[in-house]
Amino acid sequence: MAKMNMIQALNSALDVMLERDPNVLIFGEDVGYFGGVFRVTDKLQEKHGKTRCFDAPISEGGIISTAIGMGAYGLRPVAEIQFADYILPAYDQLVSEAARLRYRSGGEFWAPITVRSPYGGGIFGGQTHSQSPEAIFAHITGLKTVIPSNPYDAKGLLISSIESDDPIIFLEPKRIYNGPFDGHHERQIKSWADHPDASVPEGHYTVPLGKAATVRHGSDVTVLAYGAMVHVAKAGIEESGVDAELLDLRSIVPLDIDAIVQSVKKTGRCVILHEASRYGGFGGELSALVQERCFYHLKSPIERVAGWDTPYPHAFEWDYFPGPMRLAKALQKSMNH
Repeated sequence: MAKMNMIQALNSALDVMLERDPNVLIFGEDVGYFGGVFRVTDKLQEKHGKTRCFDAPISEGGIISTAIGMGAYGLRPVAEIQFADYILPAYDQLVSEAARLRYRSGGEFWAPITVRSPYGGGIFGGQTHSQSPEAIFAHITGLKTVIPSNPYDAKGLLISSIESDDPIIFLEPKRIYNGPFDGHHERQIKSWADHPDASVPEGHYTVPLGKAATVRHGSDVTVLAYGAMVHVAKAGIEESGVDAELLDLRSIVPLDIDAIVQSVKKTGRCVILHEASRYGGFGGELSALVQERCFYHLKSPIERVAGWDTPYPHAFEWDYFPGPMRLAKALQKSMNH
C-alpha cells in the first residue's frame, strides 16, 4: 500500500494496465511527453514508449472516432479529453457509434474504450473548463458513466473500466485531484495523506462498476452523492446534526439501485446532492427511481440540492456550488416534515 492522491492513483492504474495488457494504449491532447495538463499521464510515455502513450491533435471528434476504431480492431484505448466541457464535439461519435456498435453489429464488434476527462469546478477554470455534463451521458443507453470520489476508488474503478468491454465515460473531479477540500472551508484543500481512502495498493485491483459505497451509516435520512460532492455531503451532515446515511454512488450507469432502495427504506427520507444544474440533472432520475420503489416508506418529500439553473457562473463559482450549509438546510427540512 502507498499513500496517493487521485492524480497518482490514476497514473498508477494506467501504468498497471499498460504493463498488464499489450492491447492497452493511451492517447489524447498533451498526454505524451508533457504528461497531461493535470499530470495524470506523467512519465508513462517515457516508460512505455511512444506507441503506447502518445499525443493527438486538438480534435475531440477525431480522438473518440479513432478510439472506437481501435476498440473494434481489438485494442483497449484510453482516450483523454482534456476537459469534459470539450467532449461535445465528439458527442455524436459516442452516441451514434460507440454506444451502439455492439447492438448494430449483432455482437460482432464492440467498443471497449475508456474516455477519461477532468470535470466539474473548483479551480477557477471559467465557463468552458468547469461544467458537470454527466446527465447527458447517463441518458445514452450503451454508455457507462463512472465518477470516483477518492484515490482508492479512482484506481480500482479505472482498472475496471479499462477491462470492461463496454464504452466508459470516466469523469474525474479535478477539484479533489490533489486533496479533499475542507468541507467547512471549501477553498482550503487538505492533503490526501491523512485520508483512509488514500492508502492505495501499488499493483492490480478492481472496484466493481455499479456498486455503491456506504460512506456513513445513519438512521434518519439517506444522502445520495458522487464525486467531489461526497466530501460536501460529509461536512453538511456534520453541520446539520442529523443522523444521515451517506451513499457514494461511484457510478451513475450502472447504478446500484438495490443499495439506494435498501437505505431509503431504512431511513424513510432521501436528499440528493450533485454539482450540476438542478433542472435536468441526474438528481431528477434518482428522485424518480426512489419514488417509484420507496413511495410507501417515505416520511417526507425527496429533496434535491444542486447547482444553479444557469450557465456556469465563473465570477460566482463558490456561490454556485452546493455547499455544506445548503445540504444541512435540506436535511433539516426533510426531518421537519
